[in-house]
Amino acid sequence: MNLFDVLQAQDAAITPKSSKVHLASWNQIEHPRDVYYRGEFDEWQRWQKNTNFERSHVVSLIQMPEADRWLFVGVYATKGSKPDNGGHIYDLEPLPAFAELAGRLFVTFVRTRASYLLAENCCDRMDVYAITAEPVKLDTFPGFKTVNISFGDLDYLVRTETTSWRTALGSVAGVYLISDAETGGLYVGSATGEGGIWGRWTQYVDGHGNNVRLKELVGKEGRERAKHFRFSVLEIADTHASSEEVLKRESHWKEVLVTRKHGLNGN
Repeated sequence: MNLFDVLQAQDAAITPKSSKVHLASWNQIEHPRDVYYRGEFDEWQRWQKNTNFERSHVVSLIQMPEADRWLFVGVYATKGSKPDNGGHIYDLEPLPAFAELAGRLFVTFVRTRASYLLAENCCDRMDVYAITAEPVKLDTFPGFKTVNISFGDLDYLVRTETTSWRTALGSVAGVYLISDAETGGLYVGSATGEGGIWGRWTQYVDGHGNNVRLKELVGKEGRERAKHFRFSVLEIADTHASSEEVLKRESHWKEVLVTRKHGLNGN
């Protein structure tokens, strides 16, 4: 089934000729799917460096980790734009007819380098391959093996005290990884005792968690610099595991990833 067939079934006014397709992907700072999971995509999309949305409608798709897979997040009516901070800020109104499909409909499409496409040039190659029962969202803990969240995600989860994440990460000790998407630098850390990994990660919402190397890296930019950080879990242990045991595993991962010599670990 073609994407535009589905869209026009909801609203016949959404035609390829009236639409620009926005293929939202990593902008070297944030992954748009992380922004969407935090409920901030509409605002994130409004600012554009160039005049990218000069059509009546914008159909927005977010790149997923799987090759050629995109998440439909809405159709927007373009209500004009104005210059803003070296670019353009658009007045984009999400159309309520598509709210039920947003975050649930997945599209397959092999993209070129362009991120802003005239819909008539690509619509015949955009096929719906799945519609899920529930929207994808950050609030559901995905499992320890697939945790890979941005600093913004972590800040959101801590501020909202999201139950599934707090429960899962708070129930385990273990070794975790902080990666700096800007430089490629890696930091290996560990958490033990009450509060587990969740307890330790909540301390990073200031941007550095009182770690010397991360403090140096964050420097004068503060939390803005921390937007490049991503958090993942290397291995878990029972919260009753001894500190010595967990520290041995932390040291192992520091050696494997060479984070003392080439990364962000100072010891």
